[in-house]
Amino acid sequence: MALKPRTVRTIVANAAVALLTAVTLLPLFWMVTVSFMPRGESNRFPPPFWPSRWSWENYYELLVRRLIDGAWFDYRIVPALWNSIAIAALSTGLGLLLTVPAGYAFAKLRFTGRERLLRLLIAALVVPGQVAMLPLFLMLKEIGLVNSYAGVILPGLAGIFAILFVRQACLRIPDEMIDAARLDGASEARIFRSIVLPLLAPITVTLALFMFLGSWNDFLWPLIVLSDQDKYTLPVAIAGIVREHAQDGELMMAAAVVTTLPVLALFVTLQRFYMRGLLGGSVKG
Repeated sequence: MALKPRTVRTIVANAAVALLTAVTLLPLFWMVTVSFMPRGESNRFPPPFWPSRWSWENYYELLVRRLIDGAWFDYRIVPALWNSIAIAALSTGLGLLLTVPAGYAFAKLRFTGRERLLRLLIAALVVPGQVAMLPLFLMLKEIGLVNSYAGVILPGLAGIFAILFVRQACLRIPDEMIDAARLDGASEARIFRSIVLPLLAPITVTLALFMFLGSWNDFLWPLIVLSDQDKYTLPVAIAGIVREHAQDGELMMAAAVVTTLPVLALFVTLQRFYMRGLLGGSVKG
């Protein structure tokens, strides 16, 4: 019995999606299996895909033994983990406090110069971030924030993408709803807190996830701003391990797994809100 063309297209599409998923997940799966291999096993050719013996020694070496021996800062992974958590959490929380009200203001409030400022933000969005790093570094140096957590956090708080992202969501909120609240005597702060924020919950969670991941994975800016090794974030600390232990592939993969697990757990926890914000792209009016 011949298959219908629609059925064939569905099978081909599902097969293509499965193949792309496998290609995407294969490096991550290999990263995890290598992290459990005995030392030196991943250096064989061809590289093994499965450990000959499952071992926790790389994680023990990375996270536990150095603490017991009093040499915790040799690898600096655990201090860098706490640094990354603190910086990413502060960047996300403070960034939301600034960008969500700003996006709402650009969408629903009338003020002088709003359209010109909006066009300026859109124009600045196309400027590569690397272009602004030198002026930002010189400004931070003048105010004494180089080699500090504040120097890492402050430049990324009012992200243009985040403001425009929230603005587009706020544009979908019916003006009638906000005008009715104003007629009832509600202040702008009350409208924003009681009406707008609940409607923006999926968008806010999605934006928070983007912000956290962006801060967590950022390598270049912390590398430029921070000079003390005890202040390094995880990507910078792992780069140091790569330089000093390039032959220890299993140890580096264990460090990569330690870096990936927190954000993976965060994504799984917030997946329901994230998918609503990403697929919906708006709030219902």
